[in-house]
Amino acid sequence: MKAIIIAAMLAACVCAGAQTLSLQQCIDTALAHNNQLKQQTYQLRTQEVTYRQARQNLLPNLNASASQSWVFGRSIGADNVYKSTNSSQTSLGLSASLLLFDGLKMKYSIDEAKAAMLASEADVSALKADITMNISAMYLQILLNKELLETARQQLADTQLKVEQNRALVEAERLAAGELYAIEAQAAKEELAVTQAQNNLQLALLDMVQALELDSIGGFDVVVPTDLELLAGALLTNDAVYNMALQHRPEIKAAEYNLAASEHALKSARADYYPTLSAGASLSTGYYDMEGYQNNTFGRQLGDNLSTSVGLQLTIPIFNKMQVRNNVSRARINVENYKVQAEEAKKTLRKNIDQAYYNALAAQSRETAAEKSERSAYEAYRYAEQKYESGRASVYEFYDAKLSYTLALSERIQAKYEYLFRLKILEYYAQADSGV
Repeated sequence: MKAIIIAAMLAACVCAGAQTLSLQQCIDTALAHNNQLKQQTYQLRTQEVTYRQARQNLLPNLNASASQSWVFGRSIGADNVYKSTNSSQTSLGLSASLLLFDGLKMKYSIDEAKAAMLASEADVSALKADITMNISAMYLQILLNKELLETARQQLADTQLKVEQNRALVEAERLAAGELYAIEAQAAKEELAVTQAQNNLQLALLDMVQALELDSIGGFDVVVPTDLELLAGALLTNDAVYNMALQHRPEIKAAEYNLAASEHALKSARADYYPTLSAGASLSTGYYDMEGYQNNTFGRQLGDNLSTSVGLQLTIPIFNKMQVRNNVSRARINVENYKVQAEEAKKTLRKNIDQAYYNALAAQSRETAAEKSERSAYEAYRYAEQKYESGRASVYEFYDAKLSYTLALSERIQAKYEYLFRLKILEYYAQADSGV
């Protein structure tokens, strides 16, 4: 059923050309196409705009105004005298204001916005690291399936060679036909194993194509590195990895920046207890046109009606329905909450690193044991083959030894890739740059 599904999917795909990508190319493609990462990047851009606006709030305000009105009946003129006549008035103005002191509220708001922006940057980095780790795991799974497929094909080729040899012996009446039937049955089993290995490889490639969000799986493949050991570094202790992770892991940075932002928000809330002092200046003029009266020209009136003013305004908070006090209380609670979150992030990181480290140790032991098992199984298989060829062992004994060797070989291959994957996880925590 899996083979039919895969064949149907491959037939439905339109091959736009073969693509053979390295691990780094797979990671770069995934980072470029991942929609969740794009959304997180947009959030970062929003935080950058918020931070920029917080800094620009230090600048003064400058506004211009203009108005035109018509009064019918009793109206006031430029000399502030009411007259019983219709009139029209044109007013022009220019005003500016600058906040001189606000208890450092704007300064704390800038610090809060900056910390929130840095936290958003850390969130983007954390998501990139997760994508990198997932793509690395898929890449190793493809390499594992490739090697298992090659092993299955090699075992099938060996058996098919035996089939041809035994067929020739049967035709020469030097071997019983039952021996040939047994070998052909074994070859059929190994053909099935090859088909299953091919299906597993195709499914692993499909998972990678979907993770990369490519349009077609047709022609897609990955580069097989010449040295698998280069994909991961040495096995470090959990303490060493944790100490390095504390310095650069994005989730730790994000928690620290969120805590810093909450502390600045608390200071900003406390600043509302202080008075505010602002300076202002304005420039205004106007034109009056009163029916039945001689009016000066427009230009002369603009000059005659020109008025300027400069002033200071001090606002002292006395009672504001306890809003400032409650805002400070909420900000203080947020600080304590983010402290707990930062501590929890460190505990979670420690647990994950300890688990990854001991999984790596177990994988290392499994690989060592699998290598020994493979060597022993190979020697048993080679000895059984010699006995079978000399007529001292049955075909069933021979293929029982071959089956044991095949299983041991498969176990060794899987153990090798599991150990590489566990090392990759530790590298994921230890390195500041999660790219390969």
